[in-house]
Amino acid sequence: MNTPLSVVIGAGGTGGHIYPGLALADALRRLVPGAVVSFVGTERGLETRLIPGAGYRLHTVDMIPFDRSLGAKRFTLPAALLKSAGQCRAVLREQGAQVAVGMGGYPSAPVILGARLAGLPSLIHESNAVPGRANAFAARLTPHVALAFAAGGERLPAASRPELVGMPLTGPLAALDRQAERAEARRALGVPAGARLLLVNGGSLGAARLTEAAVGLAERWRERTDVRLLIKTGPDALDAARARLRATGGDRVAEAVAYLDRIDRTYAAADLVVCRAGSATVAELAAIGLPAVLVPYPHAPGDHQTHNARTLTEIGAGLLLRDQDTTAGSLDAVAGSLLDDPHRLRAMAGAAAAAGVGTHHRDAADRLAQKVIRLAGRTSLVPSC
Repeated sequence: MNTPLSVVIGAGGTGGHIYPGLALADALRRLVPGAVVSFVGTERGLETRLIPGAGYRLHTVDMIPFDRSLGAKRFTLPAALLKSAGQCRAVLREQGAQVAVGMGGYPSAPVILGARLAGLPSLIHESNAVPGRANAFAARLTPHVALAFAAGGERLPAASRPELVGMPLTGPLAALDRQAERAEARRALGVPAGARLLLVNGGSLGAARLTEAAVGLAERWRERTDVRLLIKTGPDALDAARARLRATGGDRVAEAVAYLDRIDRTYAAADLVVCRAGSATVAELAAIGLPAVLVPYPHAPGDHQTHNARTLTEIGAGLLLRDQDTTAGSLDAVAGSLLDDPHRLRAMAGAAAAAGVGTHHRDAADRLAQKVIRLAGRTSLVPSC
């Protein structure tokens, strides 16, 4: 067969859907050289920056979110879905696609519906421990469902046949050995010898609650020489965070950044992370064995971040801290006590590996890619996982 493998992936909105989609795309190209992979998204999400930046074509469609913020506009959702599904069907035909994949987020549903209209096989990947609305709908249109976490299949339609494959991770994270790369990573980030590094990561766009608490913690720790803080604020909060750090003296121990361009290096250097509990973040922490204080976003649909977090907290790899309880004082008590207890940090770091929770995430991109390739009736040049 001379026709190249062609796959269209629906992924957008947040990094939690986009990065796993990019990991899948990379795996498809690695397993089937010459494969043509493109994405469907909207013009308002992070996909407009991340997907072209990774070297993939992005097709944009007119789609509105599957969430309660629509209010009265929810009545326009069926018409919007049909319109965007028609646009996706046109994209699939233009690309000569053999398979469509939905990674979650609002571009996922129209891609799967578009594939149904075009008579093409399709697959969805559910990244959370509680399915999102778009994937819960899309799961009614295809029997092929892959899960990042086993709990994600509990609320899907009975007719679906979910299979646990794990969370696709990008290459640097899938291959990261924290201990082997730790010394070089700490030097690159300027962490003094003997100091412990606390990473506060608010996710793709930052988290105001975490940034506020972390900046206050830096003020409390400003006289300490044994700790450092790296605070990811997101772009909108960066200037204010830096100004407050300078004003309070917190900049003696803390640095605020908008993005983490080398998250693998940052993870290798860190001793502990305080973060939201998005599915990609939880999978990354499990795979690399980084202890965490998890602060689920309280307004996540279905409270899915709390369910994600429990995959780590229930095995002793993380601690749960409620959003409303997250202050400079609570971080001082919780994160401070962990940083002062290296034995507990080592136990938390090893908990995910001991429970087998993180292992399957490292190879998940290849496993998911193999499923897609088989749906297309193809074989890869690399033996099946």
